[in-house]
Amino acid sequence: MQAVLNTRIQPAHPALAQFALDMGDAPSTTSAHERVGLALGRDYALHGLTPPIAHLYPQSPLQRGWMAARGKAVRTPATPQVELWLSLRTHAWTRGRSYEDIQLTPHHLAQLDVSHCPITRELLADDNRSIDRVRDDAGYAAGNLVVMSRRANRAKGSRGQQALEDMAASCAAGPITRIAGLPEADWKRLAVLSSFVTPLSHEDAAQIPLCVLPPNRLRLFNPIQALQAFVTRQLATPGWSARLSRVEALLPTDQLRTDFNRFLLALAPRVLAAAELQEPHQIRWALEDAWALPLVQKRWTRFALQLTPEQAEALVERAAVKKLSPVHVQRHDDATDGWALATNGYMA
Repeated sequence: MQAVLNTRIQPAHPALAQFALDMGDAPSTTSAHERVGLALGRDYALHGLTPPIAHLYPQSPLQRGWMAARGKAVRTPATPQVELWLSLRTHAWTRGRSYEDIQLTPHHLAQLDVSHCPITRELLADDNRSIDRVRDDAGYAAGNLVVMSRRANRAKGSRGQQALEDMAASCAAGPITRIAGLPEADWKRLAVLSSFVTPLSHEDAAQIPLCVLPPNRLRLFNPIQALQAFVTRQLATPGWSARLSRVEALLPTDQLRTDFNRFLLALAPRVLAAAELQEPHQIRWALEDAWALPLVQKRWTRFALQLTPEQAEALVERAAVKKLSPVHVQRHDDATDGWALATNGYMA
């Protein structure tokens, strides 16, 4: 299963449909790159915005599309979400990267926003906020994007899950304890973040501590990690004990129910110790930090390895149907649709 576990949906402006370019009279030899640029220019004009100055030269398809639509009435005044949408599309187009434009709307991008970086935990502002493609071999697409600090984004670069684990191990081994400005804990969080969108064996995925919770709208490729995040998030909202008791009742054997309960007995006290926390990001960090305790990971692994990927998937889905989830869970039959993996994330 590839599931999407969403955090609370933040208030956002309604999704805005992209406008048709009406380029029916364009030459048949027009390249895909040029057509995207023309459409981008048209959207800048229809929202009453001027494109970046770097693209305002006569040979630029973006400039030509903008000039062609300047005389038309502005249909929708630009909001911050629309400006981000146009900026990200322009960034992708300039670099030849694929941008999936059906699901990746202003509304979707608004739901990615966070107050603190999930990796460095620093407060985010306009001057240190960035959007990262978690998988560098994929394009800009729904399920592959996360908001993080610019320095975490720069340090991550194009590294995949194994390379990020190696960076964490290098910091742990010393004598250098920070690489590219990040300590071991930050590299571990980057590695776990990358693991969510990396197909892993069930055995490997079951043994990864959840030192960073999946950000909103990220797609989880490994069913056991979807279950891990689903259970952990329960403790962030009132009524978690009753809900987890009902989840426990869905398990098929007495042994699984016993081991699940033992895991909860290890995890819950660490979170209850932070019960006075009020801010969502502080509660999130307390949940993540609880996974640093060896006993929590040991008991989770013992429980998780008794399940098959299919059982983990079914458990999440059944619990969601019974409304036992504090977050939205959505199943995707093709989680990489629109990711342009065949072209390593570049435009065809």
